[in-house]
Amino acid sequence: MSTDDTSRFVRLKVELVLEVGDAEALTGAALQRVAEDEGTGPEERAQAVSAVEEDEAEAVAYLVDPFDLVADVPGTELVQASWSSEQVDYDPDSPDWDLGEDDEEEGDAGDGV
Repeated sequence: MSTDDTSRFVRLKVELVLEVGDAEALTGAALQRVAEDEGTGPEERAQAVSAVEEDEAEAVAYLVDPFDLVADVPGTELVQASWSSEQVDYDPDSPDWDLGEDDEEEGDAGDGV
């Protein structure tokens, strides 16, 4: 199959679990980001501040930008991205946190880390 016959688009699926060791530092950094966002109006800024102060997952969402993950990948341009964050109960020994068979096969093409 030639490259002309294949899609030029690649869906990159990434799932991360972060441990918050310093909630105050996380919230402070997110509030700083919200304050520096010149494209945010006063009402939207107030909602963002409230969300960040109430939920660490919201703070993470303000600090993690999927565009940054691929900005330096040569020969590519990000055409669409979406992301979300949520607090979860995490047990690294739980079988629920193991990669499923389908996930392992998909990830074999380039497990970077």
